[in-house]
Amino acid sequence: MTTIAFETTDLPIIGAPMAGGTTTPELTAAVARAGGFPFVAGGYLTAEALAPLVTRMRETIETFGVNLFAPNPVPIDRGAFDAFASALEPVAADRGVGVDPEPVEDDDHYDEKVDFLIDNPVPLVSMTFNIPTAEVVDRLHSVGTQVVATVTTAAEARTAAEREVDALIVQGPRAGGHSGTADPTRSIDDRATVDLVRDVLAEVDLPLAAGGGVDGVDAVDELLQAGASAVVVGTLLLLSDEAGTAATHRAALQSEDFNETQLTRAFTGRPARALVNDFVRKFDPIAVDAYPAVHHLTKTFRAHAKKNGDPQGLHLWAGTGYRSARTGSAETIVKELGGRFSRS
Repeated sequence: MTTIAFETTDLPIIGAPMAGGTTTPELTAAVARAGGFPFVAGGYLTAEALAPLVTRMRETIETFGVNLFAPNPVPIDRGAFDAFASALEPVAADRGVGVDPEPVEDDDHYDEKVDFLIDNPVPLVSMTFNIPTAEVVDRLHSVGTQVVATVTTAAEARTAAEREVDALIVQGPRAGGHSGTADPTRSIDDRATVDLVRDVLAEVDLPLAAGGGVDGVDAVDELLQAGASAVVVGTLLLLSDEAGTAATHRAALQSEDFNETQLTRAFTGRPARALVNDFVRKFDPIAVDAYPAVHHLTKTFRAHAKKNGDPQGLHLWAGTGYRSARTGSAETIVKELGGRFSRS
């Protein structure tokens, strides 16, 4: 079996690719210095914006990955979408924010970014939100790039294996931020990531990394013992010095005012785990399966909340292990998480 790039680092810790500016070049560099595996977060970027991040990563370390959002369009229930937009409009107006109720669709510049990575090969490319097509897998393989699919069920793992990906990232439902599920309309039941890892390994013979709800060294140990080659951490890095986490988000993660997380479609139209705030309480009951249309609909509202320090209107992504996130250098955090499992 081929050795996967994330299996070659000193520590079996992967810094999650947190899109939207949270995974900064400084954060990936810190993960690399610690001996972990860094990912460039390619989501929400054009190919032109991705290019300098890849160049900077190349200058930092040879072994790294790039993560992309694979398109997964879901037909919009226009009636439900319009009802959601109508409910949002007066709340936004109270804050002086306008809302455009016309649905906006896009594919996150996916084809252009794949073309860029064909022309400028990197060691590893991972996909989330959908399983990459066999054609895309073949194209990336043709330039020597390993391909990894994010999966959230054993069935998704089987599909990924059939398309000849090199490895998997198994994401449990307790992970913060967006679920990588290939079926964003499904109901996602709560379960431990280690149980999902065992289910996947019973179905496919592929190397895998795993993440979701990781709250410390014992969780890392449990996932490695279950058969994961590496453990993905994201929420535990949100308070690190190098993360691009907004000040309002940082404060909420440390506040006693926010004491639970929930999977919700309210912010983007796709299931994502966040701290429960007023926005979740008001809009989750009427949330619709319409990513990225809802993402675009709420974008200005959320940007206003971020700018004005309003945690009740912001998407406060967080996994269930968020209480274990701490301040300090990401290099130190990664070393303390993975040091006892060093491969060197």
